Amino acid sequence: MIEAHNIEKSFGKLKVLKGIDFSAGQAEVVSIMGASGAGKSTLLQILGTLSRPDKGSLTIGGIDVLKLNRDKISEFRNRYIGFVFQFHHLLPEFTSLENVMIPALIGGATEKEAKAKAEALLDDLGLGQRLKHKPSELSGGEQQRVAIARALINNPAVLFADEPSGNLDSATKDDLHRLFFRLRDRYGQTIIIVTHDPKLAQMCDRTLFMKDGLFLPEIA
Repeated sequence: MIEAHNIEKSFGKLKVLKGIDFSAGQAEVVSIMGASGAGKSTLLQILGTLSRPDKGSLTIGGIDVLKLNRDKISEFRNRYIGFVFQFHHLLPEFTSLENVMIPALIGGATEKEAKAKAEALLDDLGLGQRLKHKPSELSGGEQQRVAIARALINNPAVLFADEPSGNLDSATKDDLHRLFFRLRDRYGQTIIIVTHDPKLAQMCDRTLFMKDGLFLPEIA
């Protein structure tokens, strides 16, 4: 599903990624761990097409995404990629339902189609009674589930998560971790998770460790 080769990225004189190779198969859940500053989030942003590398190649679903122009890459991202971040980035003036509908509307769905799908997703995630609540009226775990529903609304092939449970208490965190794997089993997404949480990493199909802009050798 994802093939990245020799990815390099610098910010000024600081070289953050130093020739990263990465691949992930369809419906595989891969965690990426490492100390702060190792380059994990920078790599995730490049894999998710939010940032461009200085050097290297990247294909997602067989598409050479680095050759797409700005409009095409935005369209590709909306259709094929979902994001979940540590901070939910929900729009405070909109309800749960409206927040989830937005990517579908941007992708060309009618309001009726977007509403029906958003309602079904939120109900599936246990938020069927919270559709009209705004983010300030939700718990941290509920906000994160709204963010996950928003990420899933367009049936993305790949879901990227950057410290998705970093702000949650232990019980809510465990529920969220299990949710990722239920989603993979139900929807078949490839899921790439940057995390500091060893319990979440242990649950994944594979864990990669980054240090100083490179992956450490995998242990068989």
